[in-house]
Amino acid sequence: MTLEDFRRVALGLPEALEGAHMGRADFRVGNRIFASLHPDRDAGMVILKPEEQAVLVEAEPAMFSPFPGGWGRSGSTLVHLAAVDEATLRDALVRAWRHRAPPSAISAL
Repeated sequence: MTLEDFRRVALGLPEALEGAHMGRADFRVGNRIFASLHPDRDAGMVILKPEEQAVLVEAEPAMFSPFPGGWGRSGSTLVHLAAVDEATLRDALVRAWRHRAPPSAISAL
């Protein structure tokens, strides 16, 4: 997968919009960030619950790792684009999106 693939899949979710935060492209629903791009790491980032992050990192350590520092401990998860396939990427993005989406958007999925 590529940065553009990540962007395409993220923007394919209902009501998802691209914005910018701290010099990076981010993806929002209901004005809440659920994912971002990290070109310097050839990765994307999804905001998950810590327990979801733990499951993904344990199951697919080549695809997922905690973001360094406190952000990672609170669920921010790097998605290593060279290793992830589209179905797994979409699943991770949908999980992150659901945590931020308003009920009206969730019913559209």
